[in-house]
Amino acid sequence: MRTPRHLLFASIAAVIAACGSRTGLLVPLDFTTDSGIVDARSDVILPHPDATPPHDAGEEDAGEEDALPPIDVRVPEDVIVLSDCPDASSTFIYVISEANNLYSFYPPSGQLELKGTIACPDPGSTPFSMAVDRTGIAYIVFSPSGNLFRVSTATAACEPTGLVPNGEFGLTYGMGFSQNSGDAGETLYVASDTSESLGTIDVLNGYTITNIGPFNPPISEAELTGTGGGGLFGFWQPRNGTGTDGTANIVQIDKTSAEVTNSSPLPGVDQGNGWAFAFWGGDFYTFTAPGGASTVVQRFSPADNSIVQVATVDDVIVGAGVSTCAPQQQ
Repeated sequence: MRTPRHLLFASIAAVIAACGSRTGLLVPLDFTTDSGIVDARSDVILPHPDATPPHDAGEEDAGEEDALPPIDVRVPEDVIVLSDCPDASSTFIYVISEANNLYSFYPPSGQLELKGTIACPDPGSTPFSMAVDRTGIAYIVFSPSGNLFRVSTATAACEPTGLVPNGEFGLTYGMGFSQNSGDAGETLYVASDTSESLGTIDVLNGYTITNIGPFNPPISEAELTGTGGGGLFGFWQPRNGTGTDGTANIVQIDKTSAEVTNSSPLPGVDQGNGWAFAFWGGDFYTFTAPGGASTVVQRFSPADNSIVQVATVDDVIVGAGVSTCAPQQQ
């Protein structure tokens, strides 16, 4: 499951010494509401009294250089508008819990519906992260095995992919599909917990993992979500040896270089013991378990930086996926 990775890896070490479609995303739902001037002055030459004091750009410029601009969800001109998508407003965000429960979440109403309980053949492992392609197929990686499964969002049926876990890249990672630039396809991107790198999984030809490179500046334990506008975003929070240690952020990632180009803070949002997120209608929806036993769903709107709680779930959500056919704006 998507838990704090340092705790997961510590447990393993002790033993040995977490989209509109035609296949489920358009299933009509009868929604049911869950209850719920340091100045080093050696050999200083003083300026002439009438001279304008020199500008010491050191710290100020360094701070300005370090600060990233806020995330931008506008669609670039080179992204092809998809013609094979159904009505975007009928798409859902799908989420998976540590208890193997698959839910659909409809952002306009804030309601969740249980679609089924998956039964993937991976004894001793639990869901860790999830992505959904635009045909309604969910890809779920399990931990600690690193096995990747395909799951129907319509029936919750599960089948193995045959992916061979990549020890160098890592066995666990955040996941998200993003629309390609320049063609009508989409690509599954993954954020390694082990190497803190960005990579891709080829879901059409052999399920091979390709490493793009380390995130720069570094981010760790990130979940990913992509958009039909070709964007790729990560949801992460600094951590120490006991838990979260700083402000959670949504960052924008260059898909070709793994450069982190933009960042927006989420004050008051704590990932807790399980976290996921997805993009829908110009906004981001975060699923976090700050108390460890249930999930809080919050909406972050880049347009005004507002954060609003929209739902709670009596379950710990560890993965979320959404089709690149989902609406790009409200």
